Amino acid sequence: MIKDRLEEIKRQAFESLEDSLKDESLDKLNQIKVKILGKKGELTEVLKGMKEVSKEDRPKIGQLVNDTRQEIESALEEAKLKLNKSIREAKIRSETIDVTLPGKRPVFGSRHPITIALDEIIRIFTGMGYEIAEGREIELDYYNFEALNIPDGHPAKDEQDTFYITDKILLRTQTSGTQVHEMEKGKLPIRMISPGRVFRSDEVDATHSPSFYQVEGLLIDEEVSFSDLKGTLAEFARQLFGEDTRVKFRPHHFPFTEPSAEMDVSCFKCGGKGCRFCKGEGWIEILGCGMVHPHVLEMSGIDPVRYKGFAFGVGLERIALLKYEIDDMRLLYENDYRFLKQF
Repeated sequence: MIKDRLEEIKRQAFESLEDSLKDESLDKLNQIKVKILGKKGELTEVLKGMKEVSKEDRPKIGQLVNDTRQEIESALEEAKLKLNKSIREAKIRSETIDVTLPGKRPVFGSRHPITIALDEIIRIFTGMGYEIAEGREIELDYYNFEALNIPDGHPAKDEQDTFYITDKILLRTQTSGTQVHEMEKGKLPIRMISPGRVFRSDEVDATHSPSFYQVEGLLIDEEVSFSDLKGTLAEFARQLFGEDTRVKFRPHHFPFTEPSAEMDVSCFKCGGKGCRFCKGEGWIEILGCGMVHPHVLEMSGIDPVRYKGFAFGVGLERIALLKYEIDDMRLLYENDYRFLKQF
């Protein structure tokens, strides 16, 4: 009876091993091992029935069980070796490269529209003798606000507009702090632009983002007037938007400049006649500017009687949106290849 049971176990084991080799499954191989040779396996159950065998036959039957176990273990090991070899060969075949096949043409990127706009602005101002100054994205409250004539209690310091790290450390809301660092060095005259990323707590939509780019400029020297500011920015607009571009200055207020203004350029689509692009007005707002406030000069250790200066700031995204007629600021940050390849 036990002998017949052992023969049946061995037959089923060999059939299962053949199936596992066909399926190339190591999992099935392990399942067979557990089912037959495990602690609760079929051979273990046979050994539990040895108590019903007579003492005279027990050695014989025990030897038969051991022989069966060894045969199945040997078959399992042989099947495992075959299966591992088959899996390795399949992997090698899948990883083989046919060097005679034609190569895949690489996809080349292009410059981002913000980078194009920045390079153009840098080219224009370096051509006028300005230097590039890089600042800190994590800034002290003093340089971001107080040194720019924005005292405590000013609306611009409200936490809904500014990302504060501590009471005195924040993510800069403007690149003007770089200008203060340059003024504190005391190396006059100063002609500089400071491009960089700034942060404000704005909701994301077609015209706003919590992270965007600015370029701010500063000139400090003796006998500097508002006429110098107007002439510089008029030349900047002509080089950026075309020789026929006209500019218009409107009174405005910024804490760190006095007097202050916003500059409009004539619409480069319709030449100032009025169109959909300029909303029928013929003019497009482009930047803010003004003469540096005397108190800002004093706080940076510069004599406001001897020295004067002007400052201006322009948003890079706004330049890119206008120059390339993009109607949604979010397109600049989504990294959609279909959009970016146009540039």
